[in-house]
Order: sequence, then structure tokens, then C-alpha cells
Amino acid sequence: MPGAAAKGAPTEGAAAKGIAAAEGATAEGAAARPVRLVIVDDDAMVRTALRLLFGGNSGIEVVGEAADGGEAVTAAQKHWPDVMLMDIRMPRVDGVEATRRVRALPNAPEVLVLTTFDADEYVVETIRNGACGFLVKDTPPEQLREGVRAAARGECVFSPKVLRPLVDLVVATAAGSRRKEAAKQLKRLTDREREVAIGLGRGWSNAEIGAALGMGVSTVKGHVSRVLAKLCMNNRAQAAVLIHEAGLI
Repeated sequence: MPGAAAKGAPTEGAAAKGIAAAEGATAEGAAARPVRLVIVDDDAMVRTALRLLFGGNSGIEVVGEAADGGEAVTAAQKHWPDVMLMDIRMPRVDGVEATRRVRALPNAPEVLVLTTFDADEYVVETIRNGACGFLVKDTPPEQLREGVRAAARGECVFSPKVLRPLVDLVVATAAGSRRKEAAKQLKRLTDREREVAIGLGRGWSNAEIGAALGMGVSTVKGHVSRVLAKLCMNNRAQAAVLIHEAGLI
């Protein structure tokens, strides 16, 4: 997720940037072309406003739209975007299920949740289903554009004002069975990988994890990749949720 923070508190450095974001690998030549974006929202006026917001020289190209989760899957397969901006509460197929279906596709785009609601269980489920972050619709335009660009770079993106309640919700809803399962999954990791995973749970960037553990950024990236592979997860946000579900932070 920029990930979760210790006992629900985002790191000061991440919050100061306006969007809490954990560093991810930047694709070679990513700046050479615009980020391909599909907007998913059941409100046509919202889709129009977002299309206008991402116009101009934002480095983002809106290549498609969808009015519900079923259309989102079709649009993902038709347009092969880098990022899908996903509403949650939609008719027929909601954003929670749409995220699961989209992230199961080959070469799946990143899914960034955009909703009028603050953190709730629906948001948590979209993260568990593979969304890379969560922004509210009153996010300032430039922060919203940067959130999409960050998602395309493989980073995890959260509005600072919802990060703390989101983490608190994860902790509060981690029932006994879920906590036990989370702890069981984390046993797959080595001690060092577990330390790196805890850094993800705290919302630390690769540089911050490296500084805390005495490792170079490239070494941290390798550990992060192995952590995600061993946990069978798509992104850092899912790993951060798991750390909090296990009660390690």
C-alpha cells in the first residue's frame, strides 16, 4: 500500500510528500511514453471530469472508460492500460470483485482505488485483491496525477489522511483465524526477509528499509521481490496488510 505505518501512524517523511508512497522499480524508459489509464466509475460526469483532469501535459493518456466492474475487465483486455483508476461502489460488478478479476489477467495493470468514501472494509478487500493503493476523490488534482504516475512505476499509493484509519481498520478486523493464517504465511520468509516485510508494513521506501537494516537499495529490491514471490502477492500493499494482520506492527 505507500504502505501501512506503525500502529496506524504513517511515516513522517511519507506524509510530508502529500501521498504516502513506497519506492518501486522504475521501468526503463517509462518517461518516454505517457501512462495508459482506464477510468472505471459508474458516474458519467465523474469519468468526464477525470478525463479532463488527466488531459494536457500530465504524462497520462486516458485510453478507455468503464461504467462497472464487468466493463472494467473488458476494457483491461481491450486497451491493456498501465493503470486502472477504480471506483468501489458500482452496480452489477463492484470494484472489489473487478479488482480481483483484473489482477488475475496476464500482464495485469495496476489498480488504484478512487472513492468518495474513507477507509472501510471494501477498501481493505480491494487491497487484498491486488490494488496498489487508495485515494479519495477530493485529492488535489496534481496529487491525483502523481498517484497514477506512481502506480505505473510499481509504487503503492495512499492519501495520507486515510492511511492511519485504513491501517487501524486492518488491525481491528483481523480476526483470530485471519491472524493465524497471516502468521503462517510469514513463516515462509527468512529472518532477513521478515525484517524487510515489516519495513513494507511500516510504509518505508526501499531506501528507508536499507538505512534501517544496513543494506543497499538494490539488495532491498531483491529481498522485496523474494518476499512478494514467497507470499504469492502482487504488490507491496498486500504485504503491508499481511504484516498488520499478523500483528507484527
